[in-house]
Amino acid sequence: MQDLAAAAADHGVQPLLRADGLTKRFGALTACDHIRFEIQPGEVHALLGENGAGKSTLVKMLYGALEPDEGQIVWNGQPVRIGSPAEARRLGIGMVFQHFSLFEALSVAENIALALPHLPRRTLADTISRVSKSYGLPLDPRSTVADLSVGERQRVEIVRCLLQEPRLIIMDEPTSVLTPQEVDLLFVTLRRLSSEGVAILYITHRLSEVLALANHATILRRGKVVETADPAQETAGSLARMMVGSEVLGIERPPAVTGTRKPRLVLSNLSLSAEGQFGTPLSGIDLTVNAGEVVGIAGVAGNGQQEFFDAVSGERTAATDQAILIDGVQVGRRGVNARRKLGAAFVPEERMGHGAVSNFRLSENVILTRHATDNEVARGGFLHRRIARDVEERVGERYDVRRSTADPKAGSLSGGNLQKFVVGREIDRSPGVLVVSQPTWGVDAGAARTIRSALVDLARGGAAVLVISQDLDEIFEIADRIAVLSEGRLSTLYPAESLTMERIGLLMGGIHGEQAGEDAPAALKDSSHAS
Repeated sequence: MQDLAAAAADHGVQPLLRADGLTKRFGALTACDHIRFEIQPGEVHALLGENGAGKSTLVKMLYGALEPDEGQIVWNGQPVRIGSPAEARRLGIGMVFQHFSLFEALSVAENIALALPHLPRRTLADTISRVSKSYGLPLDPRSTVADLSVGERQRVEIVRCLLQEPRLIIMDEPTSVLTPQEVDLLFVTLRRLSSEGVAILYITHRLSEVLALANHATILRRGKVVETADPAQETAGSLARMMVGSEVLGIERPPAVTGTRKPRLVLSNLSLSAEGQFGTPLSGIDLTVNAGEVVGIAGVAGNGQQEFFDAVSGERTAATDQAILIDGVQVGRRGVNARRKLGAAFVPEERMGHGAVSNFRLSENVILTRHATDNEVARGGFLHRRIARDVEERVGERYDVRRSTADPKAGSLSGGNLQKFVVGREIDRSPGVLVVSQPTWGVDAGAARTIRSALVDLARGGAAVLVISQDLDEIFEIADRIAVLSEGRLSTLYPAESLTMERIGLLMGGIHGEQAGEDAPAALKDSSHAS
């Protein structure tokens, strides 16, 4: 793979794609500032940068979703204007998005037919089977998408892209919902595509993947290309330093307090029905989170994480009061504000729309989660906006929330900065119990370190911190004990140091008990064939 791309460059083969001074402005903000870079045929090219660095804007211009204000795109030696994603696909540019765009009630073949109406319907199922198997991504065209695992749904997205016969595939955070075993399989496919001459523009915050996969890396910072690198000559630390502009240190993690500790959050035989046709029911969950520790809940998306968060936060109530205890108080049938009044705080997975309201200012978003619990923010039937603004300023300063103006609307922040604000807003309350889902989803290395350090510090200060995350690196970095949520059931809670990445990946894939031991790889293989 690397030899092919290197040989193309050494022998003067023209780039497949060249961005020549691409610039995009949104009012006073220059999101992309005269960006220049090249992608060779057969190259895996990593695009790196902090949140707000301009990656999404650049990719949207390459895929025809945005039109540049200045500069041009040169495709296969010819300047082109890409006016829409359909035009990008006709050129040979495909994209696999981070968030899937599939209809759950339809079959695999029906989903692909909707996106690619030009393919013959009579032979489409056979084509899907043949192409998916040939690339190690086997799919049953008749399967209903709702019945597929998250990894299988990503296969649908990739196969749909491959059926367009692309010469360049843009992949946005492709491993964020995969188990380690599924990541390995994806890398095999990407290496094969690269060996066949297909170029891949790979966007990720997981720098270990860049080191393992990419031939070349372009690093953006504040809308500009600041570095180019050969990943074979770099480390995760050096790449992070290029992205941020300074050294990114690991988090300082004091040891957890040993001995008898006070249980602060206790779940006893917690069960919850599925919400909607495609939800996942929870069954008999038992869990204790003690003062002073971080407990990590790992799992692949779609295995009950949303239902679990809803039940623990009080957005959906349990069948009995005793199913959930906060500091010894039974709250199973109480709502979210009643639990907040007991000192609990909650950070949902979806930061925009669930954790914050886009058109509200940050101070107004402070009021949303404090009006029932903070006598300073809301007292005597009146809202005290100056106090809310003080909280907003304090959170912004402590968590390095970068804002263009004082007290801006939430929708004006980049994803990583909004995530820092939403997490910081809840930690600022000094809660006794914090439940947070996907705390660093899609954020850069610097923001992730800020958030993870804050979670560990809160726990070491005496709080019970429960983290629901699909990021195994994150789980291992901050958790003292780890359990896995699979098909709505919670595994045994293990000390973090007793688990390996392989074993937890098998648990995430639904392999339990003795099968998670030495014979687990064979068991996983049998299980994947059965699906």
